[in-house]
Amino acid sequence: MAEREAWGTRLGFILAAVGSAVGLGNIWQFPFKTATNGGAAFVFVYLLAALLIGLPAILGEFVVGRRAEINAVEAFKRLGRPAWTVVGALGLFIGMWILSYYSVVGGWVIRYIVGSATGAYFDGAGTYFNAVSAGWDAVAFHALFMGLTAVIVAFGIEEGIERATKLMVPSIVVILVGLAVYAFTLDGAGPAYGFYLSPDFGYLSNNLGEVVPFAVSQAFFSLSLGMGAMITYASYLSEDDSLPADGGLIVVLNTAVGLLAGLVVVPLLFVQFGDVPETAAAGGPGALFVSVAQAFTDLGVAGRALGVVFFLVVLIAALSSAISLLEVVTAYFVDNYGYAREKVAFAFAGGLFAVGTLSALDTAWLTWFDTLAYQVLLPVSVLLGVVFVGWVYGPEAVDEIKRGTGGGETFAMAWLWSVRTFVLLGVFATLYLGVTSIYSAPAIPLV
Repeated sequence: MAEREAWGTRLGFILAAVGSAVGLGNIWQFPFKTATNGGAAFVFVYLLAALLIGLPAILGEFVVGRRAEINAVEAFKRLGRPAWTVVGALGLFIGMWILSYYSVVGGWVIRYIVGSATGAYFDGAGTYFNAVSAGWDAVAFHALFMGLTAVIVAFGIEEGIERATKLMVPSIVVILVGLAVYAFTLDGAGPAYGFYLSPDFGYLSNNLGEVVPFAVSQAFFSLSLGMGAMITYASYLSEDDSLPADGGLIVVLNTAVGLLAGLVVVPLLFVQFGDVPETAAAGGPGALFVSVAQAFTDLGVAGRALGVVFFLVVLIAALSSAISLLEVVTAYFVDNYGYAREKVAFAFAGGLFAVGTLSALDTAWLTWFDTLAYQVLLPVSVLLGVVFVGWVYGPEAVDEIKRGTGGGETFAMAWLWSVRTFVLLGVFATLYLGVTSIYSAPAIPLV
């Protein structure tokens, strides 16, 4: 069997992992959750959650991946715990499940780049979204997005994913910085910054039960946990890499992109609407594809240019996440059966395209797929992973954290006990709230 691929550089791994985490959730979900949950009060809680829950959890997945040096499914067998293979298998399944409809949304983004350039949605953003979000045109753009994803994965780790994300992730940051600077120059943007950057702790104390679950789930899901992606990416790592340093940098960069996105979206909404519009407050597709698009319509030629640039950065972010999801299943079949990477990538892309056609023809299917994934499947997967790392593989996990230029004994033990207690409780609470919300009220779709 051919020698297994590896990252060409440490930077390549970091940017690929950041690219996996920086998807539609950071560019769209974070600003709108912030706008509808107290602004800076939400940001404050989110930052704490990313540090106290997100970082320990992502390090747990890194430990499994690097220790096993194989795909997310076989990793648990190689670690001598074959009964826990179900965790890797569940992650692989969830990644495919999400990618099937995520690609449909990626197709919408491509459509909106064109629509921004031509001004197609300027006569009515809501009407335009209803016209393009479902139907055979949506199927065609879904196919285009899935094809782009498969091409990148087919080229391999160093020549495909690493090379692409080295271009994608810096591009996302540069474009968002430029858009944030532009938003800062708009008349009427001042109140937006007060809302977004100055925490109202009175609001937080009165709405703690609502803000905290949303902030924790955002930190949790924005790091691509529970999909097998981080385990798979870490399996290509060198034993000399520092997992704590890499994990910390990934969390910081991922969070920074979300904050930058907020500095673009929140001022745009306040300038155009004076507050958060109803379509944004309701969440769902209208948040990105109606409210923000509507904000561009009154800016004339500048609005067209701004729309192209904004949706281009959304497309780059969506692609960087999509390739990590397709890589999980591709790595499994390449590692286990020695199949050609190109054939596996295109075969599964084709199959997931077929499944995603349901969502492309009817957004009700997309909402159902998304609700089940984010409120049930992902929390279950991460919960099982946290239990494994903290309570089943604990001593070995500590050894792995300390390998190479990793953390010392004190850091390693503090990390382990945070996984065993605080992180475990946070993930369990997220799962509980997700399941109960399905029965108590209609779920807010995340795409």
